[in-house]
Amino acid sequence: MNGGKTTYAGGADLIVTLTLNPSLDRTIEIARLTRGSMTRATATRLDPGGKGVNVSRALAAHGVPTLAVVPCGGPEGEQLTELLKLEGIDVGAVPVSGRTRSNVSLVEPDGTVTKVNEPGGSLRQEDLERVDEAVLSAAVDADWVVASGSLPPGVPDTFYGRLGRQLNELGVRFAVDTSGTALAEALEAGPALVKPNRDELAETVGFRIDTVADAIRAAEAMRAAGAEAVLASLGADGAVLVGERGARWGESPVDRGRSAVGAGDAMLAGYLAAGTSGSEPLVEALSWGAAAVRFPGSRMPGPSDVDRARVRVHPTPDLLRPLSGPHHEHGMEQIR
Repeated sequence: MNGGKTTYAGGADLIVTLTLNPSLDRTIEIARLTRGSMTRATATRLDPGGKGVNVSRALAAHGVPTLAVVPCGGPEGEQLTELLKLEGIDVGAVPVSGRTRSNVSLVEPDGTVTKVNEPGGSLRQEDLERVDEAVLSAAVDADWVVASGSLPPGVPDTFYGRLGRQLNELGVRFAVDTSGTALAEALEAGPALVKPNRDELAETVGFRIDTVADAIRAAEAMRAAGAEAVLASLGADGAVLVGERGARWGESPVDRGRSAVGAGDAMLAGYLAAGTSGSEPLVEALSWGAAAVRFPGSRMPGPSDVDRARVRVHPTPDLLRPLSGPHHEHGMEQIR
């Protein structure tokens, strides 16, 4: 496939995203992080954040119809909604009793990102009922519903799984990107797609992911647990896609990455967008994810930023290929 813009059909199916724990994401670029010292910023930006929000942002940048369902609370929630609208995204804002959280990312020149994430405001039962109603109402016109991110306080681990079963009854495809018990519960609902990273794969299956073979074996175990397809992001080592067509591994090298924040979300968006353009899903996923790594903060790539020509998909994976870097995605230190 060539680099450049993919044309999406005007009648493309709607993709609804749900972000239960959205955020305002402030990214601060610094020369070097030294604990206990005063550090001056070289650049800063503020983006609407949250994994599902990022998926919608990437889709909207490529002209793919999307609706972002987000619980919004307090002045931060209002600001989040306005930032999304400024990016041309349709927003299903659900007023809730808690406060929308703020996150801070410190980005160093070598691409190292240190994140400080607030836990997010609690959601009450009545909040969850309004969110559920908003998603199911939007799903009537949707091809996919994507549930992404962590669960805020007050939300049971069974929430994504219950939502998945409701969507199955409506005949709407369900994709999920979360972790821990929430992911295990969602698998039981038989999602059409799950998108774990390397650590989430290991956490779910109970063994380390040190080679491409390990990643494929773990993805196959997740399929056995209920997922139809598994798109597993492996940081600098690309991604594996395991589904009805078997297992494939692909790479999209990045010469100089600036921030890995949101790269997995862009990857998921690329995979979903392939269904509206007739493109190869793994190629779209890898090229969109790599494009996001080249940007500061959680900026999402547009059509002119995506270079499909750099993607290499290996129909016969090198199973013994060791995975580089530490056993957490993109070498990112996370402070939760």
